[in-house]
Amino acid sequence: MTTRQPVLRLEGVSKAYGAKCALDDVSFQIGRGQFVALLGENGAGKTTLFQILTGLYTADRGTIEIAGIPLGQGNSMARQQIGAVFQAPTIDGERSAEANLLFHARLFGLSRNTARRRIDSLAAQFGFTDSLGQPMRTLSGGMRRRVELARALINAPALLLMDEPTVGLDPVSRRQLHSEVRQRCASENVSALWATHLVDEAATADQLLILHRGRLIAADTPQELLVRFAATDLTTLFMQITDQADSKRWANKT
Repeated sequence: MTTRQPVLRLEGVSKAYGAKCALDDVSFQIGRGQFVALLGENGAGKTTLFQILTGLYTADRGTIEIAGIPLGQGNSMARQQIGAVFQAPTIDGERSAEANLLFHARLFGLSRNTARRRIDSLAAQFGFTDSLGQPMRTLSGGMRRRVELARALINAPALLLMDEPTVGLDPVSRRQLHSEVRQRCASENVSALWATHLVDEAATADQLLILHRGRLIAADTPQELLVRFAATDLTTLFMQITDQADSKRWANKT
């Protein structure tokens, strides 16, 4: 649960691409060990937010702190607190799982012995010890995602960023990946920001953030939001909140 120092804190973060506003004054925070779901339709701004958090882009306005460290250009200390799994695969399919993990460990300055211990431990936890020597392209989609999750955790990050990580996975693999990250938050005190457009993946979150057209329009536990908006389920809740936001937006334009 939360501590006095949030693992991630955003204040007034905005980003535009020309005339298009991708993020508009986004503020929230994540406590230690929390599993936070970022729910939004495609194009809501989720990927832009993750690109800013991982340093691929810079916010136009606002401040971001990771484990109390300001995120800014040239500040590698903040990024060392992050592990990320992106929607599109970002792992070398021709190299083995082990080679991919060793390469990533070297990027964080881990010694070979330390990297070896962490790889063996993560492979055992996620069930791919027997596949360490196989080229990534030969593994199933679910197994590749587990290797990517291990890669994200190899530097022992405080914050795990999961950007639509279950896209393309079968239902069983999707549930397994979700459960593995959820359990990691509970047992290892890692915090996770899980971006998705699938309502069922947000149901058990400690905190639910709803991002719509670049704006954060709701932030609370799923249970509190259901009560507040008198909704019977999360799908109804999501449609109700986003419809209200659109109605207000168009009313303000007229």
